[in-house]
Amino acid sequence: TESPQKVFSEMLRVLKPNGRALILEFSLPANPLMRTLALFYLRTIVPLIGGLISGNAAAYRYLNRTIEQFPSGESFCDLMQEAGFRIVRFNPLTFGIATIYQGTK
Repeated sequence: TESPQKVFSEMLRVLKPNGRALILEFSLPANPLMRTLALFYLRTIVPLIGGLISGNAAAYRYLNRTIEQFPSGESFCDLMQEAGFRIVRFNPLTFGIATIYQGTK
């Protein structure tokens, strides 16, 4: 996989001046109760249902690990700014289960 910095650099390269990048990422809620529920869902329900449908539950067990390890919130915004984006902000959706990040070239 590519590093976030390489991806951000390529996004900046193809954007017009003052162009905006919008990125939708899974994330973990800041609220402890919602976070616990989201992790239970990602660690238990998603592999169970995915395994029943596809016959390969292991393919769905990586999702929670990638969400838990990937930078989110201010950390994600910091990476965007380091790559050269300006006017960087984020907007958590659905109690923080997903987040939209925005940066301007």
